[in-house]
Amino acid sequence: MSQSQARVVVTGLGATTPVGGDVASTWESLLAGRSGVRKLTQEWVADLPVQIGAPVAVDPSEVLPRVEARRLDRSAQFAIICARQAWADAGFSGKASEAGLDPDRVGVVCASGIGGLTTLLSNYDQLLASGPRRVSPLAIPMLMPNSPSANVSIELQAQAGAHTPVSACSSGAEALAYAVDMIRLGRADVVVAGGTEAVISPLPIAAFANMMALSKRSDDPTAVSRPFDKNRDGFVLGEGGALMVLESAEHAAARGARVYAEIAGSGMSADAHHIAQPEPTGRGVITAIRKALTDSGLSPDDIAHVNCHATSTPTGDAAESVALNAVFGDRTSSIPVTAPKSMIGHLLGGAGAVESLATVLTLHHGLVPPTANVDDVDDDINLDIVRTTPRKLDDGPLAALNDSFGFGGHNVVLAFRRT
Repeated sequence: MSQSQARVVVTGLGATTPVGGDVASTWESLLAGRSGVRKLTQEWVADLPVQIGAPVAVDPSEVLPRVEARRLDRSAQFAIICARQAWADAGFSGKASEAGLDPDRVGVVCASGIGGLTTLLSNYDQLLASGPRRVSPLAIPMLMPNSPSANVSIELQAQAGAHTPVSACSSGAEALAYAVDMIRLGRADVVVAGGTEAVISPLPIAAFANMMALSKRSDDPTAVSRPFDKNRDGFVLGEGGALMVLESAEHAAARGARVYAEIAGSGMSADAHHIAQPEPTGRGVITAIRKALTDSGLSPDDIAHVNCHATSTPTGDAAESVALNAVFGDRTSSIPVTAPKSMIGHLLGGAGAVESLATVLTLHHGLVPPTANVDDVDDDINLDIVRTTPRKLDDGPLAALNDSFGFGGHNVVLAFRRT
């Protein structure tokens, strides 16, 4: 990291996840190893090959007024909920100008891997059933992938830019990296950033199942997602998201803001290997990790924790383990790692944001949440997996990585530092 670059810190957090309707309940559930995976109860589930998922613990209908919610795709509903939480947590109220901020210095970067797919599908069904006049006039502004970021920017009067990275399952992490760059480049002082996803519906479940990405287990839903376990066989589809308020350290200090952690840097790469399979040697992941270390001014010896992408697929988990061992060598077996997807499922475009939030809280509280359902570690996995109970980290300066990878060969690694 260049000495001339602004340091970027996290001052506000917001989340709605399969294990909690806010940050506190989500963090409590992660520490307890509590799963949000359950059997889906909708009528359309009956004919699907996979009938479990990880829907949000608190439905948006319990939080948002009906008039507001009906004008938003579910993914944008999540974004508004998370943004309001994060904004308040950072100590702001009202729109940017009402909070004493220059709207032209406040930005939004809210990612989605798939966008308003459920809105698209429901309106297409309406078109076929009742004709074109029955298609909602709100369909386009609801289904466009930039709807979450646009609605958050309107909500907060954020005029420095509203951006929507789309890189499949690494989208949420890429949004945070983009936000850091906005602040470093002097384009904003404050950026609300993260990602959301809402695609628990028949077509995505059928499609993911048919490409052999989802677990077909049907016994105990809470035990299905098992990253790094010898018997893992695919991920569980989840929904929800997280947003953070990021600020330049100078801006945060000037207003006396509480700081959770610093986003010290990021690294990105592309496997250029296969549209849906990870490169088995971990080449792209290794590159992304090393770029993140360089960008943050850290060395492999500085890393005290890794929040793994670990979706519970046989090839993906193995490739991530290979990459971590290549970067950290003999230290790998003593760096505690965790895999939140064992409890929250895979939130696609929201995954990197929620897991980065967990990484921030890990550094802030000094506790690594356990990974659920690791009963028999795969022989090919050489990692110090935190299991059963949380692991305490040392006091003092620490750094951690968050890994996020996506279909298409997208790799994003974020480096966080305790402040």
